[in-house]
Amino acid sequence: MLMRRIAHRLLFAMALPALLAGCSRQRPPLPDNVLVVSQEQQASWGRNFNPLTTATAARWPTLAGIYEPLFVFNSVKGEMVPWLAVRQEWREANQVLQVTTRQGVQWSDGRSFTARDVAFTFGLLRQYPPLDRRGVWGFLSEVRAVNDTTVAFRFARRFIPGADEIVAQPIVPEHIWSTVADPVSFTNENPVATGPFTEVRRFQAQVYELGRNPHYWQPGLPRVDALRFPAFPGNDRANLALVFDEVDWAGNFVPAVDRVFVQRQPASHGYWFPLTGSTIFLYANTARAPFDNVCVRKALSLAIDRELLVDVALYRYSRPADATGLSDAFVGWRDSAAVAAGDWVRHDPAAAATLLDQAGFRRGADGVRRSPDGTPWRYDILAVSGWSDWVRGAQVIARGLRDVGIDATVHTYDFSAWFQRVQEGDFDLTLGWSFEGPTPYTFYQWLMSSTTVKPLGVSSMGNWHRYGSEAATRALTAFETEADPRAQLQLAARMQRVFVAEAPAIPLYPNPSWAEYNTGRFAGFPARDNPYADASPNKFDRGECLLVLTTLAPRGSTP
Repeated sequence: MLMRRIAHRLLFAMALPALLAGCSRQRPPLPDNVLVVSQEQQASWGRNFNPLTTATAARWPTLAGIYEPLFVFNSVKGEMVPWLAVRQEWREANQVLQVTTRQGVQWSDGRSFTARDVAFTFGLLRQYPPLDRRGVWGFLSEVRAVNDTTVAFRFARRFIPGADEIVAQPIVPEHIWSTVADPVSFTNENPVATGPFTEVRRFQAQVYELGRNPHYWQPGLPRVDALRFPAFPGNDRANLALVFDEVDWAGNFVPAVDRVFVQRQPASHGYWFPLTGSTIFLYANTARAPFDNVCVRKALSLAIDRELLVDVALYRYSRPADATGLSDAFVGWRDSAAVAAGDWVRHDPAAAATLLDQAGFRRGADGVRRSPDGTPWRYDILAVSGWSDWVRGAQVIARGLRDVGIDATVHTYDFSAWFQRVQEGDFDLTLGWSFEGPTPYTFYQWLMSSTTVKPLGVSSMGNWHRYGSEAATRALTAFETEADPRAQLQLAARMQRVFVAEAPAIPLYPNPSWAEYNTGRFAGFPARDNPYADASPNKFDRGECLLVLTTLAPRGSTP
């Protein structure tokens, strides 16, 4: 039965290009120099360009395209690129980070950007804790504009990784946001910002369009006149638009991408999927029993057939994760001893059943396991509707859990509804991504640091599964004050070993950094042979897609 299902999926993937080839599709020509992007999949758009709030999802590219950070992290080159700031330096025994802002930058309304806007932004995060999505006020004591070009960040404690979070923060204008009554719920429908695209030329439920910033600080940029975002309810519809040249740049999962997309127009259709994206996890809510039990979490993992998952859900674009959870972005940090100890990521339903039996969770007469009070184990696995790779992956997981006596059902939500539930901890099991940074510190901080655990019902940027480890927190705390790279490697190895021992979350696979592009109208996309930055529009959390937006140019011009 299982082999028939796999064969059916493979036959479908092989037949899809032929079906597409036989289709005719009429569409009006796209306007010149308007880049069409598919980054989010939703049935309709809500007009929200608030770069600070975590209460709702802001439209792309609010975080890196409308607003901008102080520095952009180039994950391909492993370097910080000066952006709204030109320099950062530690002072006073690494207790003060002094940042020099860029001169000559204007907001999109023509007012001057200064260091005082930076200090104001961080003051907002302090005044309204729900806006502090990076938790900077957990280590800062004061942020002060020394003058129009200098900001001093005084730390409450020595915390070297904090610099990475500070410089990644999008900055908002004081003269606009000082009049906002509630910055948390503010939808910011007409943004004033420093980014390359700030002008809302059109906003409807099915499409919105952003025009160039008339006062952008990089002369002659952007070369693209506008960005257009059609609403696609899911991957399938978005991929059809991509295949039929209705989209120029996408960060989608595309089944059989070579046959379906590239071979249709080999001269202009391309993609780049390095395994440097976030790791995809199954998060079990450890604030709810029985998922607070490490044996249960390891049993869940043992029940998952990751080889089948990457076959069925990802067409082998990725591979099963090892027990450290680290993606290829951290190859130089991976600890071989931790990898070897992580035997709970193999597929072994018998071992999973044994662990659950030993923990006292035995099957009832109906085959479903029960809690000590007799409650059957019936749980939903949350996924985003329309994210076909996640939905298929969740279905593989659910089948594996049912095989060991857990009655699991896949339940899908529109992205906004899913994101709110996950951030507030309103779930039992959900698929989700990890958080990345220049080192494994950020990755493990949001997976198992006690300092990132928030109560159920309180929105959290990460650590959605509400797990805090004393051993991990000690290793992370030591890393915070360590500047020696060799010592940092040892501390990162300790973090990996704690993760393997405690299984705070269940790694599934390193997520490819999805990027498809059509060079028929625009040139300058990153690619295997031109890896100047990550090519994915999904790389916005630390500003990387700004490197692409400011490089792209109409076909025939010089990018």
